Amino acid sequence: MSVRVGIIGGAGYTGGELLRLLARHPHATIAWATSRGRAGWPIGSIHPNLRGVLDLALIGPADVDQVDVVFFCLPHGETAGSIDRYAELAHRVIDLSSDFRLRDAGLYERTYGQPHPAPPWLERFVYGLPEVNRTQLADARYISGVGCNATAMNLALLPLARAGVIDRVIADVKVGSSESGAEASAASNHAERSNALRTFAPTGHRHAAEVTQVCGDFPLHVTATTTDLVRGVLATCHVLTNRELAEREVWQMFRDAYATEPFVRIVREKRGLYRLPEPKILAGTNYADVGFEIESGTNRVVALCAIDNLGKGAAGTAVQCMNIACGFDEAVGLGFFGLHPV
Repeated sequence: MSVRVGIIGGAGYTGGELLRLLARHPHATIAWATSRGRAGWPIGSIHPNLRGVLDLALIGPADVDQVDVVFFCLPHGETAGSIDRYAELAHRVIDLSSDFRLRDAGLYERTYGQPHPAPPWLERFVYGLPEVNRTQLADARYISGVGCNATAMNLALLPLARAGVIDRVIADVKVGSSESGAEASAASNHAERSNALRTFAPTGHRHAAEVTQVCGDFPLHVTATTTDLVRGVLATCHVLTNRELAEREVWQMFRDAYATEPFVRIVREKRGLYRLPEPKILAGTNYADVGFEIESGTNRVVALCAIDNLGKGAAGTAVQCMNIACGFDEAVGLGFFGLHPV
């Protein structure tokens, strides 16, 4: 079985990452990718890593035809504002924006400060984190993307949340510059961005709502800081537990959660430079590395997760979801395991 896929918004970073992953996917054929501002441009002119790989040019949004799967890589609000029309493009819709991540319309309004443009559609979308919703994703027609920072926090916290031991969490999230997208802004100006370590969301990070939806409604305080990385997220979650935990208990919680997960690795080594999760070595992959450290004599566990924000935090997970929904091997097309050194 093979599927024809289309990408709405193929000129941005997540669109480019999808093109890279799907270009060598054995069960997918890229029919088209769109851009409002760069229609007619060869894909290799915008995504130079794809020169000689994809012999396609971007097309305008009005020139698309019917496909089996359509991926949306649009700014917040744009997919939801036209979902009735967009849903007619394909049997299966995967939206990488934040438009359909939250199932509750009230939570969406509190999080984004405005009512949802299409509330009846919220319950039709499956939240696209396979480690949580694999069963619901099988044969799903409408799949939402995941927040990259939310994915790192969710995967760090999920074993402890499932065990029911979380009392409160303070999450410190370090992020790479590609999170801000391909469009230039004052904050992404090289003179301002280079060598910066800038906290841009001391409180009130929007991705916290996704963590509440997945892991439960415990007190969660999130701070996000941009770093000099291009790709990568590192979530360092200070978990105050409702009792003191032994190390063997926490090991068992993480093994129970991830022993059979194809893209989650428990990283807690006793030697070497990379003893705990490090986003640098995950660039270009769909892996999430998780780990933990216990503060002896206290009720504090530090849970960590590193991902590539464009990979496991966006396009990689979207392809993983497509594989599950279409009945393909879950890992097909996602086998790249990174580089070292990089």
